[in-house]
Amino acid sequence: MTHPATLPELQAHYGARYRWLLLLAVMIGTMASIMSSTIINVAVPDMSRHFSLGQERAQWVASGFMVAMTVSMLTTPWLLGRYGYRRTYVGCMLMLMAGGIVGGIATNFGLVLAGRVAEGLAAGVVQPIPAIIILRAFEPHEQGRASGIFGMGVVLAPAIGPSIGGVLVDLFGWRSIFFMVVPFCLVSLWMAYRFVPVTTPAGVAASRDGAGLDWRSLLLASTGTLCLLNGLVQLHGGLTPQVVALLAGATGALIWFVVRQRRLGHAVKQGIGNAPLMDQALFTHRQFAMGSIVAFIYGMALFGSTYLLPVYMQLGLQLSPSHVGTILLPAGVVLAVTIAIVGRLADRYATHLLVSVGLALLAASFALMVLVGLGTALAVVVAFAVLGRIGLGFILPSLNLGAMRGLNQALIPQGSSAINFIRTLGGAAGVSLCGIVLEWRLGVHGDSLTNAASSPARLAAFDESFLMLAGLCLLALVAAWQLRESK
Repeated sequence: MTHPATLPELQAHYGARYRWLLLLAVMIGTMASIMSSTIINVAVPDMSRHFSLGQERAQWVASGFMVAMTVSMLTTPWLLGRYGYRRTYVGCMLMLMAGGIVGGIATNFGLVLAGRVAEGLAAGVVQPIPAIIILRAFEPHEQGRASGIFGMGVVLAPAIGPSIGGVLVDLFGWRSIFFMVVPFCLVSLWMAYRFVPVTTPAGVAASRDGAGLDWRSLLLASTGTLCLLNGLVQLHGGLTPQVVALLAGATGALIWFVVRQRRLGHAVKQGIGNAPLMDQALFTHRQFAMGSIVAFIYGMALFGSTYLLPVYMQLGLQLSPSHVGTILLPAGVVLAVTIAIVGRLADRYATHLLVSVGLALLAASFALMVLVGLGTALAVVVAFAVLGRIGLGFILPSLNLGAMRGLNQALIPQGSSAINFIRTLGGAAGVSLCGIVLEWRLGVHGDSLTNAASSPARLAAFDESFLMLAGLCLLALVAAWQLRESK
């Protein structure tokens, strides 16, 4: 007897529990992809010494992954339509595992970078898939709970990963970090062949006779993203002609990308040409358009604070790395628990209310940082960090649901990849923005992070950077209120 493979066969074979088994299967792979993006940070110092890398070349370990992940998100709908869920997912897991193995055994930095780019490509394709499955396989009254359970698992990966990674680096060296994704990939491959259907998001068999991938648009998106990230990184050194050229190139490429998507969308309606990577019809839906604005600003605040908080605690408050870990680990666990609870609330309450509450709490946590000084008790710092993570817990399971629930079923794969792309692009911009604002305010106050001791001037610069993040959250709050469903 052949094993069930199509969606109807799997649903008939496993019954009502099937949708949860499917969610678990893709959750493990997504955890592996997210862990690969964050855990590498603990290995960079040792790896830099091993290959005698400068700061700029070492930065490409993170930048190469980020560019590959951001751009490949746009290909998810096409890959799912062409090859179906299972082939696409299995291919990504194999690429993620191969990237980890290549990075772990590499004898030169070029191979390490190639492994990281392969991991980034796989991670980008995988990350929109769970949201598509939640909106397709679960009833509306279950979608919030499914998002909460999925979010809890995915958030625990980056919360716990660096702690485990630090132990591995101490015991076995930096190469062990790359191999950490292998067991997750093996488990996810086994589960994929049991629970992930071969069919497409539309529920039909995958067909290779459809429209081809729009490579020109993909090249435009890649060029724009690469120029933007490089321009923002180099902006730390001032507004040089090279920075202006990179940012102008990014703006031009991304505007051309949007114009091309609009043209392709019109052509497809007439039955000619390839489907656009990012269908502009998505943005005619008010909830999705507002959700995209929230996602971009939220990405800036989330990724920016992830960079700023550890730097602030170590160089501003003079806390040791172990103290920083003590503060951030409980906050990560609280975030995971909050997501699970809010996921259930999202099935009963309007998502725009939950997202708005989350943004308000996140803004409050940033604003309260101005009350922290060198003599402040550690418990107060922990409380402010936890408050911010509770805010994130309100946003994460609610934002995608609020933005995409009103979409036509055929647009859901496009919507999931587009909103992930926008959030990640915002995140990349947020990290650079925090670094630039911090350096600017440090210069205004007459301090520098190269000085060994902290000072009131340094804390003032950090305070102003946190207030900037609070302002971004309040700006997103205006758009979040527009997520409310039309009567």
